[in-house]
Amino acid sequence: MTNGRPMRMRPRIRWIFPLLAAAVLAAACSKNEAPAPAAAPAAPAADPRLTKALELYRQLQQEKNWELAAPIGREIVEKYPGTPAAKEVQETLTDTSAKADAIVTRRRLERLWIYQSGKESGGEQNTASIYSSDASDRDRVRLILRRHSAWGQSAYLFGSGKGFECRGTCTLSARFDDQPQKLKAYLPPTGEPALFIEDDKAFIAKLTKAQKITVDVTEKGKAPRTLTFEVGGFDPAKFPPLAKGRK
Repeated sequence: MTNGRPMRMRPRIRWIFPLLAAAVLAAACSKNEAPAPAAAPAAPAADPRLTKALELYRQLQQEKNWELAAPIGREIVEKYPGTPAAKEVQETLTDTSAKADAIVTRRRLERLWIYQSGKESGGEQNTASIYSSDASDRDRVRLILRRHSAWGQSAYLFGSGKGFECRGTCTLSARFDDQPQKLKAYLPPTGEPALFIEDDKAFIAKLTKAQKITVDVTEKGKAPRTLTFEVGGFDPAKFPPLAKGRK
C-alpha cells in the first residue's frame, strides 16, 4: 500500500501465470504420449546371382536337362544354405542328381562300344565290339558280335598271343549281371586267337538285357582269369541285320 492506496499488480506479471500453466500442461501431455516405434530394418536385397541361378535351375528342370541342372542345384544349396531358394532346390535335387548320374553312366557305357560296317573278305559285314575292362590295354580281350553276308552271325572272344585253351567244344562259366550261365564255345579252324560262342543268337539276346557280362577263360600259356565286359551301353540299332537276301 502506498500513500493509503492498495498496490496494483503490474500488467507484465499478469500474463506470466498463463504461460507457466501452458508449459506445465504441455510437459504433462508429453509424458503420457508413447514413444514413436522404431522403423523396421529393411529386408536384405536379394542376391542377383542367386536369383539368376534359381531361374536357370527351374528352366533346366522343365527342359529335363538333368546333367546341367544338377550342378547348379548343388551350388545353390552349398553357397546359400537356409535360403528359400536352397529349400526349394532341395525338394528336387536328389532326384535330379540321380537322373544326371544315370545319363553320365549310360554315355560312358555307350562309348565303350565300337560299331563298323563295310566290305570284308568279299562280303558285307556289320560288327559291334567291346574290350574287356579287367586288364591293361595289352592284355585286354575283345567281345565281337558279327554279321557277315557269307559267314552268317557270330559272337566270339578275340585275344592276343596264342589264343585260348579249348578242345573240341568247351564250356565256359559266365555271368549275365548276377545270373550264372554256361556257354558252349569252340576254336575257329583257321587258327585265329579267337573263341566262338556256339549259340550266338541266345547269347546276343541275353547281352541286350544285361549291364555286365563276366566270362572265365584260360589263354594258352597264361593263368586262368575272368574277363569283364560292361555291355550296358549296347545299341542294337547300330548293329543291324544285313540287307534282305543276305544272312
